[in-house]
Amino acid sequence: MVSVVNLVLMGALIVLHTLIAAVMTRFFRLRLNTRWGSVLYALFLIPLVLFVSTLVFSGVFSIGVDLGSPTAALGVMIGMPLALGFTIDTLYVPPPEEYENLPNSR
Repeated sequence: MVSVVNLVLMGALIVLHTLIAAVMTRFFRLRLNTRWGSVLYALFLIPLVLFVSTLVFSGVFSIGVDLGSPTAALGVMIGMPLALGFTIDTLYVPPPEEYENLPNSR
């Protein structure tokens, strides 16, 4: 049986994963000036961090509910926050070119 506490903790974990994905996307956009690097970074490094976080929180701390299959768990805990974080950073946060006082990258 699913408890309300587990649902709330899982929702908080999804919000945390979305925040992690948005911050990591923003960091990359501010630091590097490549086109394909952002795609590779978004498709490989961010999901790896979210996967490790999912393993820690769901394995060690037993946070979350049984979603029935590993595919559903990966979609909810990694795919959805990755898409939301990337969308939030891309659409709702001004691009790095609009800031005037950024430090020069070497």
